[in-house]
Amino acid sequence: MAITKPGVVNEERRGRGRPQSRPDEETRTVIIDAARDEFATSGYAATSMESVARVAGVSTKTLYRLIPNKAALFEAIIGNGIDRFVSRIRLKGCENGDIECALRDALIACGELILDGAVIGLLRMVIGESDKFPEIADTFYNKAIKRTESTLANWLKAQAESGLIAIDNPTEAAGMLLGMLAFQPQRAVMLGHAPPPTPEALARRAGVVAKLFLQGCAR
Repeated sequence: MAITKPGVVNEERRGRGRPQSRPDEETRTVIIDAARDEFATSGYAATSMESVARVAGVSTKTLYRLIPNKAALFEAIIGNGIDRFVSRIRLKGCENGDIECALRDALIACGELILDGAVIGLLRMVIGESDKFPEIADTFYNKAIKRTESTLANWLKAQAESGLIAIDNPTEAAGMLLGMLAFQPQRAVMLGHAPPPTPEALARRAGVVAKLFLQGCAR
């Protein structure tokens, strides 16, 4: 039995049995997921660091330690999704010289990113609030749109250097491919006329786009 002096509260020794703290990287991922939902549903202006912390289940002190402000939080959301996309495209090479299959798979990866419901929700928010917050438009354009385009352009350039396709301007070609793939379905989703395409529908569309494109540039 612990003995204490009169009037002094005996404190239990801390540490034993306390749950292990979560790594910062894992906490950051939880915060980004919560912020993505908050931005998409509430908008940029109405979302606060405090509301994101509450949804993520972390203290505001922890949030500010990991991500200093709302602009950085929005940039982290965009960067997180694009980083996963870039790593996937970079690893997906052209096996056995089957350029049509490889291009279709690359386009599917692009479509999964561009036509994702959460990404379209963020794009709606950016378009609706860019007049008041031009920085979010710059972030989305440079970190999402241009980086997606440049990732596909780099992939196309690698296939051209391997002698599988003949293109003069990989960046221009990437823009054309993304336009054919995503422009029409993205508009339909954004205007509420259709849900995001199913994986099967996206794969069919990517296959058609790949075939059309390669009719003009395949060696």
